[in-house]
Formats: sequence, C-alpha cells, structure tokens
Amino acid sequence: MADIDNKDQAEMDPADMEDVEEVEEEETGEDENSKARQLTVQMMQNPQILAALQERLDGLNGSPSGYMESLPKVVKRRVNALKNLQVKCAHIEAKFYEEVHELERKYAALYQPLFDKRSDIVKAAYEPTDEECEWKADEEEELTDEMKEKAKLEEEKKDEEKEDPKGIPEFWLTVFKNVDLLSDMLQEHDEPILKHLQDIKVKFSDPGQPMSFTLEFHFEPNDFFTNTVLTKTYKMRSEPDDTDPFSFDGPEIMCCTGCPIEWTKGKNVTLKTIKKKQKHKGRGTVRTVTKTVPNDSFFNFFTPPEVPENGELDEDSEAVLAADFEIGHFIRERIVPRAVLYFTGEAIEDDDDDYDEEGEEADDEEGEEEADEENDPDYDPKKDAAPPAECKQQ
Repeated sequence: MADIDNKDQAEMDPADMEDVEEVEEEETGEDENSKARQLTVQMMQNPQILAALQERLDGLNGSPSGYMESLPKVVKRRVNALKNLQVKCAHIEAKFYEEVHELERKYAALYQPLFDKRSDIVKAAYEPTDEECEWKADEEEELTDEMKEKAKLEEEKKDEEKEDPKGIPEFWLTVFKNVDLLSDMLQEHDEPILKHLQDIKVKFSDPGQPMSFTLEFHFEPNDFFTNTVLTKTYKMRSEPDDTDPFSFDGPEIMCCTGCPIEWTKGKNVTLKTIKKKQKHKGRGTVRTVTKTVPNDSFFNFFTPPEVPENGELDEDSEAVLAADFEIGHFIRERIVPRAVLYFTGEAIEDDDDDYDEEGEEADDEEGEEEADEENDPDYDPKKDAAPPAECKQQ
C-alpha cells in the first residue's frame, strides 16, 4: 500500500505538488494569524499596554509622515514658496475680517432702533398698535371664521380674569431659561434678580480702535444692586500669529473684562456664608467660625479670570475663559438679534434641526436592530429585560 502511495506521488505533476505546498503554507499562515489575533486581544485588555499605546499615538499626532523629507530639494523649494503665499493669504484674510467688523458696526446702527423699540415694548414704555400686533401664524390659516371668533372671545375672557401685566414680564429671564448654554449658569437665587433685566445691548468698538465688543445688561431699579448697567467687554484680534500663521481662522477673543457690581448689603449672591466647627488641639474646646466663600451664580459672569501678561493660565482658568468666550459670542451673535424667537422657543427648534439627521440615523439603526432581533430565531427577549430592582444603581 505504501508502494502505491509512493508511486502516485512520483507520477504527480510538479505543478500539482506546488499547489499542495502552497495550500499547506496558507494553512500555516492562518494558524499564525489566529495566534496573532489572540495575542492582540490579550494585549488590548491590558490597561498598562493601552495607556502606553495611547501615549505613543499622542506623540505621533501632528508629526510629519516623512513624505516631505522624501521630496527632491528643488520641489521642497517650491513648496516653501507656496507656504509663503499662504502666509500672505492669511494676512489678507485678517484684513477681510477687519472690514467685516466695520460692516457689523455699520449695520448695528441700523438694527438698534428696532432693538430699542423691542426694549420699550418689553418694559412697557411703548404699547404697540393693533397693526403692529397683527401676526398670522401658520396654524391660523386653516381655522374657519367661526373658530377664530370663538378663540378670540376665549382669549379676551382670560385676559379679563387676569391682572393687566405691564410689557412682557420676565422676558429676558425666560430667554435665559430656554437656552441650555445660559440656563446652566443660572441658580435659583439668580432668578429674582434677572426678572429686573430689561435689555441686553451690543456695542462695538469705535472706528480706528482695537477690535472689541461690549455686552450691556440694563436693569431696572431693584433691591439687589445699585448698578443700572452691567458690562462685559471682549477684546478681539484679527491678525495671524507670527509664530504660527497657518492657525489663523478669523478673529479670536483674546481676553475679557467685567465690571464691579455694587451689591446691596446682604444681597450679594456670588458669596455665601458658612459656619465651621473647629476643635482646639490642646484644650479640646470647640468653637464655631463663620467664613465667606464664593457661591455659584450667573453674576460671576462679570468677574472672569484675569489673563496674566505672559498669557499663561492654569487649566481651570483656561476652561472658564473658553466657556466665557463661547457664551459672550453666542449672546452677541444669536441671543440679542433673535431674542423673541428664543423667548417663544422657535429659535431653539431651529438650533435643534442641526442634529435631526444624526438622530434620525440613530433611530433608524435602533429600529433595524430591533427588527433583526425579532427575526432572529435564537433571540430571547428575557435576556434584554431590565435588571431586578435591587440591581439598579442608586
């Protein structure tokens, strides 16, 4: 039998032998790949290895790929010429944004009479005419005359039952509460104060002056502080950094300054008094000490961290300023121009539209997963049931 096997092998075509050898090599390679995958899984489950790998990847982030070094010298020279052109483009772009700022200043003067009238209506200094109050909402287009008359009578009846309010009460407080970016700053003790906020204005720097804008918060007389206006000024720069000109991406806020708030005695919501008990080491006697410490409040917005001359800040201060710049920019760009739409909630719906597509995709994926589970003969819905009450996190 062995002779027959040897004979068959001797009569095999050499090409067939090569095929056999290749198959054996592939099988061996698969075994090696399987072992490599197992080793990789074990390594990725080791937190120390993952941390070292992440540190290595962070070090590689932004590092050159080596392609530029491989280019001939004459090509490198031409690339340097392109980079010099790019620097000139950055300086032209900076001038463009300076002119945009001038254009903003020009149109701010055109907007201001409308914003002033808005303020007068909010604080009851002006009562709009019937013509100015006429507004045809989309849902009213489908109402019959009879339904419109009925709705009008019901509305008039409600108005008779209520006290006659002046202007639009709590207009700006409602705006703040409707916007997540601002509501996160609000504390319960801030709300009685912000009920007295009558207007927010944006003032741009004068022509020829360094680029900046100031937010003015106008308050009616109140029991909390004597200021009628609280201000926050943001200084901007629209020029490329000489050390990194390619990072220029339009005007950036460099620093901001608030204003002192002249609090009425006992009304300063940015501070709170706490009592601590201290025990004497030797005698063992206990005494109560009263301390004044900072308190969370929206009005801390007017005392931002100071930027030292060297520009170096600790991480906490950098985070506070980054959030502060974002809030100042948002108030200037969105809140002041579209305040009524944030009051009604319509602008919030428009902002949320930016995320609808991603949300729909997520919902679709979830629906597909549910469909797959229902079509899976091995799917057990009991496995996906909620854990027992005693297993839930508190």
